Amino acid sequence: MSQRIREGEGILRYVPEPGEVILPKKGERNILITSALPYCNNVPHLGNIIGSTLSADVFARYCRAGTRNYRTLYVCGTDEYGTATETQALKEGLTPQALCDKYNTLHVETYNWFQLSFDYFGRTSTPAHTQISQEIYTNIGKNGYLIKQSKEQTYCTGCEKFLADRFVEGTCPHCGSDDARGDQCDLCGKTLDAIELINPRCLISREHKVVPKETVHMYLALDKVQPRTEEWIKESYRKGHWSPNSVINAEGELVDSRLKSGLRPSPLTRDLTWGVPVPVHDEDADQSMKGKVLYVWFDAPIGYPSITANYTPEWKQWWFDNDNVRLFQFMGKDNVYFHTIFFPSMLLADGRPWTMLHHLSTTEYLNYEGGKFSKSHNRGVFGPAAKETGIPASVWRYYLLSTRPETADAMFSWADCIAANNNILLNNFGNFINRTLKFVSSVYEGTVPESDDAPGPYSPEDPVDSEFITEVNKLLKEYNDNMEYAKLRSGLQTVMALSARGNNYLQSSGLNKALLASDPGRCARVVARAVNLIYILSAVVHPFMPETSDSILEQLNAPARTVPDVFSNDILGGHQIGKPEHLFKRIDEKMADIWRERFGGKKPEVEASAPSPDATHVVPGMSKRKAAALKKAADKAAAAAAGGAGTPKSAEVLAWEQKISEQGQVVRELKTKPKDEETDKELAFALEELKKLKLELSDLQKQQTE
Repeated sequence: MSQRIREGEGILRYVPEPGEVILPKKGERNILITSALPYCNNVPHLGNIIGSTLSADVFARYCRAGTRNYRTLYVCGTDEYGTATETQALKEGLTPQALCDKYNTLHVETYNWFQLSFDYFGRTSTPAHTQISQEIYTNIGKNGYLIKQSKEQTYCTGCEKFLADRFVEGTCPHCGSDDARGDQCDLCGKTLDAIELINPRCLISREHKVVPKETVHMYLALDKVQPRTEEWIKESYRKGHWSPNSVINAEGELVDSRLKSGLRPSPLTRDLTWGVPVPVHDEDADQSMKGKVLYVWFDAPIGYPSITANYTPEWKQWWFDNDNVRLFQFMGKDNVYFHTIFFPSMLLADGRPWTMLHHLSTTEYLNYEGGKFSKSHNRGVFGPAAKETGIPASVWRYYLLSTRPETADAMFSWADCIAANNNILLNNFGNFINRTLKFVSSVYEGTVPESDDAPGPYSPEDPVDSEFITEVNKLLKEYNDNMEYAKLRSGLQTVMALSARGNNYLQSSGLNKALLASDPGRCARVVARAVNLIYILSAVVHPFMPETSDSILEQLNAPARTVPDVFSNDILGGHQIGKPEHLFKRIDEKMADIWRERFGGKKPEVEASAPSPDATHVVPGMSKRKAAALKKAADKAAAAAAGGAGTPKSAEVLAWEQKISEQGQVVRELKTKPKDEETDKELAFALEELKKLKLELSDLQKQQTE
């Protein structure tokens, strides 16, 4: 390595030693980062990745390599308990544990390929998770925030257990459809409670008898803890930084409808087998919770501290120090309630001095080519498929982060993805770096020329240089300001603005061999400044595209550095660079049609999954009569939507289908919320909207077949 690199405070980036455990320190800035735990019953799609894990990774990389080398810990892991896992395990003929083992491996492989830099990626099916979850549950009870409630649920006499909604079907009490699920009737769109079904059947075995049976569960008295929760929300929002789509507005007013109408007790236990056992001791007088598990929405966020506990036995140094640790949490908008109301209420009811949310960074939804990602319909890019396209991970990271849906839903587009590579990464960012380093290689034999610039901040007299350095310094300040508050898309835009300014500088300076002949001193200064801007670019691009950053450093033959506050001369004259190479390759625009066709979605004729709102899926064990009827209905719907045999669906039809699918998901999510007057109103409105969309789709299909 050349020694012609200025040495000084903040020039080189700190890299932890292998096996080093990162712990907070008094007097330093300690950053604890989490991203929403992904469900362990499927592989993540691009929207999942940008929604939490990739966004958190960028911020973690910035904190580790920023101007101050913050002590940073980034943890995540798979959320493994609950009905969703049991259901998927049943479909795949696996035990829940085997299913989680399978998908945890797939998640890890996917995140490794996307170059996500977790300090520890764990899972919730661990002894540490069970212990910490049970401790919190017990403390909540000791502090008087647990109440018992009883209700009737569907019970299978053959399985000898209570059935979750996903395991029950029967006759709809509203329209008489014989295919209604335990949470919703797809024919009439009504939201149901499984206990309302006529002639309910167990999906595990339809020969078993299903009957209503009283059961008891423990609830967190959210209404009792609400005053403390509201006080904490206002204080945390005042001290920290929360995304706009949270439960409080810019004026500090609580806007969440559940808070405004008053929180209701929320269930903490379930009649399942796959989960954290509810702690019941033999000497306890009340044995009613024996055999039950903790509700997945209770234990899932506890995964953050429990995963940290699997990383280090000193986990409480991170999680019990609200004064010295700043907690940054990244998630999609559908997780806001659980991270700003439900989970904080749990911790407040627990009573111990937990590290609480400081910065909330959320995203809206990333949709796919006019519609929505759908694993069941094979629509969109999921997990390992990103690698199979041949597009490098750095390009994927850039495109996803440049379209990060920070304030509104965004749309993935193959044409836009290719344009981002060809027009921005190749023609702007890569062009500046390659043009400069090739000039050094060919004209100066790979050695940075000596110039009359001194190391350190510049105060140039030349108007072109003065404007260049002033603008670079301004952009560096914008970059650091954006990144400090996890404004990631703006931070990335600043990176590209810096490289664009470099291109402009080369043009305005007239860098070519003629300049070398006419004014060799001026040529040397321009080249030296361009090389040092490239060195800065290697630092500012590192959080977003670490592999690209490494490639730049290799071509510069320089060590990693931090982001400076101002432009400075750190690579000195006489430094020998490496071999210049193109950072990016052009992608043929015709590939957009190929990838659009490949990932556009082709539903199998028979698909082993639970019935969905379009009633075209078949589940294992379904009768031949019912399967044939469903297939006939699916074929008829497909023919109508396609406008005739062999004709693909129009973009309008696809878009409307995805709107219906998305609205159906809204209805299902509302069903999972505790029942109250406000939720009932939201459900009624959501169902009316779903019916409206279905009618509009029907009209659209008729128009296209006429």
